[in-house]
Amino acid sequence: MTAADILPGTGTDLLLLCDHASAWVPDDIAIPPHLLSLHVGVDIGAGPLTRALSARLDAPAILGTVSRLVIDLHRQSDHPGLIPEVSDGHAIRANVGADRADRIARFHAPYHRAIRDQVRRDRPRLIVAIHSFTPQLETGGGPRPWEAGILYGRDDRAARIAIDYLRAQGIPTGDQEPYSGRILNATLDRHAEGQGIPSLSVEVRNDLIADPAGVARWCAILADMIAAVRNGLALERASAQ
Repeated sequence: MTAADILPGTGTDLLLLCDHASAWVPDDIAIPPHLLSLHVGVDIGAGPLTRALSARLDAPAILGTVSRLVIDLHRQSDHPGLIPEVSDGHAIRANVGADRADRIARFHAPYHRAIRDQVRRDRPRLIVAIHSFTPQLETGGGPRPWEAGILYGRDDRAARIAIDYLRAQGIPTGDQEPYSGRILNATLDRHAEGQGIPSLSVEVRNDLIADPAGVARWCAILADMIAAVRNGLALERASAQ
């Protein structure tokens, strides 16, 4: 098992990322199997959606290949939640006292190295990260009413276009919901914003992409959204010249 699943594509001005695409756990780490089909173990539907978008847009994509309960690829290497001991109320006993350096070396570092190398080689004009969120956390908080959320850091060029587009289609869309990208946006902070590349993170509510029909519907929606973002960014570049 490699740390990153890299999908090819000729449209190298766009790069798709999916940190939490996999529920795979290596044999030497004892994560309770029933957790791996829940949102704490994998971003439900995000992997299939990313693959569908990659095929539809002929764009390269990089997907994580290990469960977020083994190590969270969408965290900085020094983040306290990198190897979660509790996730949405579920105790992860295998992570208590885990060898942090070993897990980073096996999973986290090679995944981010793969993204770094791709970005350096292609220098995409847009990076889009695909995630999903649960309609309601088990540990509290009310229902999450949005169908999608757009997250971003300091650079909101791409995100603003995406939010306006989705809302214009009548899709309930959160701006920095269900959480803020200024609080948690580690992968894009590092590989997009840190390199001056416009980016956004898309969070789709996981009950909407839990089956092939939902994935197909949202693939079409997001493909059109990405086209709108690319066009909008191109117009901004042209006007700046």
